[in-house]
Amino acid sequence: MLHEPRRHAVVVVGAGPAGLATSRELRRRGIDHVVLERGPGVGSSWRAFYTSLVLHTGKHLSSLPGVGLGRAAPLFTPREQFVAYLEHYAASQGLPVRTGIEVRHGAPSDEGWTLQTTAGAWDAEVLIVATGIAASPRVPSHLGLEAFNGTVRHSIEYRDPAPFVGRRVLVVGAGNSGAEIAAELGVAGVQTTIAVRSGVVVVPLTIVGIPSQYVGLGLRRLPRTIATPVARAATRVAARRRRDGLPRSAENPLDVIPIVGMHLSDAITAGRVRLRPALSALTETSARFVDGTEDRIDDVIFAIGFNAAIGWLDGAVTRDARGFARRRDRVVSSERNRLLFVGHTYDAGGGLVNIRRDSALAADAAARMLTG
Repeated sequence: MLHEPRRHAVVVVGAGPAGLATSRELRRRGIDHVVLERGPGVGSSWRAFYTSLVLHTGKHLSSLPGVGLGRAAPLFTPREQFVAYLEHYAASQGLPVRTGIEVRHGAPSDEGWTLQTTAGAWDAEVLIVATGIAASPRVPSHLGLEAFNGTVRHSIEYRDPAPFVGRRVLVVGAGNSGAEIAAELGVAGVQTTIAVRSGVVVVPLTIVGIPSQYVGLGLRRLPRTIATPVARAATRVAARRRRDGLPRSAENPLDVIPIVGMHLSDAITAGRVRLRPALSALTETSARFVDGTEDRIDDVIFAIGFNAAIGWLDGAVTRDARGFARRRDRVVSSERNRLLFVGHTYDAGGGLVNIRRDSALAADAAARMLTG
């Protein structure tokens, strides 16, 4: 039996949506490559997300290049169905994915990059990082976590409300994951509090039947002098109609990733979720907030975001203020030659929309690097 080659023109790390889309674009351009995935199958991070997760981006803008989600798919796709789509995508496109291989370290070499993995060394002329963020959750190292007698976890570890029934839960952070988890717990009868540090923008899932994401992308195509006042007016009207007490963001709505859907707002208004300001500290049995209030709690779920999962590149790149490797032209490392990133552009347009764009940009850049 012949040994699999360990040198490729391009190595892609990660077989989530970003890695699969990039692999398809590389294959279209006839570029030799392999995709290394640490999990047992494609979309490993998506398999780990909470059970009730449903994409709040419409299916027309949630698919990967070349293969739609299908006419029969619902407008907003459930997690399990999206994982099945990723499996179909990889198989139908014949993508060279190698699972069960974790990249432990990557370093520049004379001819490109050398990766140390659980399956030995792999060499590449061009390295494309598509590891995303789910493998690198943020949990604060202060706030008295060591003193707290209850459980502390990140939202990536949350699955469903069952383990929390009869307990008092604090959710920290009001991004989309935190909002959805808090609302789900509250609806399930769990005594739930959410701590919100700064202002938020809340938009309905749909506007006259059209996904809010589509409306937002349409606005962003207009000149900002026109789009900004329209967006500000719309968010002011929406905020006045709510009775949830959520603080309103002072930022330009075009630059904010909104909470999509009214689930948290409805849960707070109905008294199912208690709203508190930013968490200041944990004691053995309680949470203290910046306004001086204190609640007894049993569990804390941090939903304060992620860093880019690029720890295995430590020493090769530095991070920007948002925790991502420094880049230019969206996908090209500004520090290292022959290093590209896909799935590291996060904004209000939606992660999957950005992956569609960046996977093609990265494949084109790789082709130039290989022939230049």
